Parts: sequence; C-alpha cells; structure tokens
Amino acid sequence: MPQKAWSNKDERQYEHIKESAKKRGKSASRAKEIAAATVNKERRKEGRTQSGKKSTSGSGNPNRSLEDRSKQELYNRAKDLGIEGRSKMDKGELVRAIRKAS
Repeated sequence: MPQKAWSNKDERQYEHIKESAKKRGKSASRAKEIAAATVNKERRKEGRTQSGKKSTSGSGNPNRSLEDRSKQELYNRAKDLGIEGRSKMDKGELVRAIRKAS
C-alpha cells in the first residue's frame, strides 16, 4: 500500500507492479506486497528512506562517506567488491580495504 513519503513516481510504479503481478496470477494481497517491497527497495537504494532499522542487505547510501556507514553496510560493500577476509575485519579495516579496492 502506498505510503505518504512516496513520490508520485513511486505510486505510479507501485500501481504498475501491482497490476503486473495480478496479471501473472498473484492474489491481490500478494501483488500489493510485491509492489510495495519493490518500490521500497528502490527508495532504499536511492537513500530516500529513514534509517529506523539496520539494513542487512544494502551497502549504504553512496552519498554518505564510508565512515558514516554501518559496519554491516561496509561488510556488504566489501562483499560486492570481492574483498577476502572481510568477515574478520573491524569497521576501520573494512573502510581501508574498500578504499584500496575502489
């Protein structure tokens, strides 16, 4: 279901995805879930969400400095870059390794 923080574009994307899911045979409630999750995922990628919960899958807002990101976000970025030994690194080591790999 659309949220107040969504832009007009987000709401249009939500409706489009919801209708597409219905056409593929999903129930109305499941289509709403899929659409909302997709729109919110895009908003997270663009850094347009409030940081109420820790992210487990994102690598952080690319407009923020590495030092301002959480250790989990740094770990995920290091994983994307294929940095070995990342699971044993602390936050400072992750920042240095990411800078070296970039």
